[in-house]
Parts: sequence; C-alpha cells; structure tokens
Amino acid sequence: MLNKSQAIYGIIGNPVAHSLSPVMQNTAFKALGVDAVYKLFPLEEEEVKPFFEELKLSDSPIFGLNVTVPYKEKVVEYVDAVTPLAEKLMAINTIVISQDRKLTGYNTDAPGFLTHLTELKVSVAGRRVAILGAGGSARAIIATLCMIPDRPQSIKIYNRTISRVEELLADLGQRMDVSIVEPVRAIDDLDIELSDLLINTTSVGMGKDDVSLVEPELIHSNLFVYDLIYNPTETPLIKIAKSRGVRTANGLGMLYYQGLLSLQHWANMEIDESIRKKMRDSLERGLT
Repeated sequence: MLNKSQAIYGIIGNPVAHSLSPVMQNTAFKALGVDAVYKLFPLEEEEVKPFFEELKLSDSPIFGLNVTVPYKEKVVEYVDAVTPLAEKLMAINTIVISQDRKLTGYNTDAPGFLTHLTELKVSVAGRRVAILGAGGSARAIIATLCMIPDRPQSIKIYNRTISRVEELLADLGQRMDVSIVEPVRAIDDLDIELSDLLINTTSVGMGKDDVSLVEPELIHSNLFVYDLIYNPTETPLIKIAKSRGVRTANGLGMLYYQGLLSLQHWANMEIDESIRKKMRDSLERGLT
C-alpha cells in the first residue's frame, strides 16, 4: 500500500451508495500521507467474475477491497487464499491484493462485532440471543458467538426463507459446534420477549418507507437491541426500542472496527491512536 502511486482500494457490493467506508478510509489515507483513494464499486451479480479476473491483471491499480452484501460468501471462490477465520466462516469482507496480484481473503466482521460489543459492555455469556436475517453478516455473527469460550445459552434465528438458515447452519456445522442455534419459522418464534439481545442483520430499515420487523410490544426493558444498519442512524427498530427505554446500538461501531482491521491488513502495520480517532470522527461527521 505504501509504495505505489495512487493505489486504489474500495468496496464491492450491491447496493454500496450508502456506505461510509470511503469517508473513513480516505481520511486514514490522508492522515497516513498515502497516495491512495478508496472508491465504491457497485456490481451486479454477472459483473463479479469479470471484475475479479481484471483484478489479477498485472496493471490493475487495485490493492485492497472490502466486500458487502450480497457477495461476502460468493467471493470465496475468487481469492487465492483465505485466512483460518474466513475459512471457518466461509465469508470474506476484506481482500488484500499483493504486488504479484495474489488475493487473500479475511473476515474482519467477526472481530469487529465482538470488539464493539466489548466497548458497549454487552456480555453474551449465558444469554439468549435472537437474530433477524441469514446473510453474510449474520453468518459472521452466528459463527463468532458459537466459537467464543463464553457462548450464549441459545441463539434463535429468523429469516424470510427458512431454507437459507438451514443451509447456513448445515454449512457452519461442518466446521464448528452450532448446537445452540435454532432456526425458527416466524418472528414470534424468536421469543424476543424472553431474549437478552436482539440483532438485526437484514437490510430492513435502510429504506425510507421500511417498517420494523418486530412489533413494539415484544421489546422489553431488559433487552439490548443491536441493528447492523448505520445509515440511517435510527432505523424503525431502533426508534421503537428507544421509545420503550431500551438500550440500543447501530452498526457504526462495527463498521469502524472492521474497517480499522481492514486497513491494518492492507498496510501490514498497526494504525496509531491519533489516526484511529480521525477515522471514527469522520464516520460520525459522515452521518450528520
């Protein structure tokens, strides 16, 4: 990253226009004095394979990528190597591209999520967790919660298509113990009223006309509501939870921590505290 003029980094996905990753990473590049730029790469499904074929060309200026929905699982087949955590999850959200155009896939979602929970002082040990959605982010979160020593008591997961959940658990179950996870067929079956932590990993809440998947009466005083969406800062779910006096968090902290780890992988160095602060401040400003 530090020795090529105007290196390009970016994020691939669909959609990506809402992403604040360019704000954060371009702030970091400027602070580091690096001649690099971070861009958005919106890709349709049929564009993903040719995009990766071009990445491997010797004259490509792209040296690192983030991956967001819906391609975190799909891109596994296009990289040359995956780190042990990414292999366990079979989901990639960060790609490092070497000078000889070899692609290595990482997953920084999982440690980013855990670090944010730690910052929030939210413990999952022995707790009951309810999860909405079964995409790449849900995969990282479920796997993380199953692998840590102080695991939750139970995890219930709802997705509009239950077969997606069943396929996800069957896949993860080949590489880890997912016995604490139970797929359910309806939101009511999540037992949110008995849960300690509710996590939304779906995109419901990003649209201006979206309504909460969860009815207000299910939100109780001892629940912590975590919505991975950060733009808007308050989704319908977060608004309902706040109106009921419940602790909440959006996904901005997770975005920051996973993005910091991505940058450290690209740069192959620790990022000092002053630059970290500039990165986080840029995210806060980006939402105002």
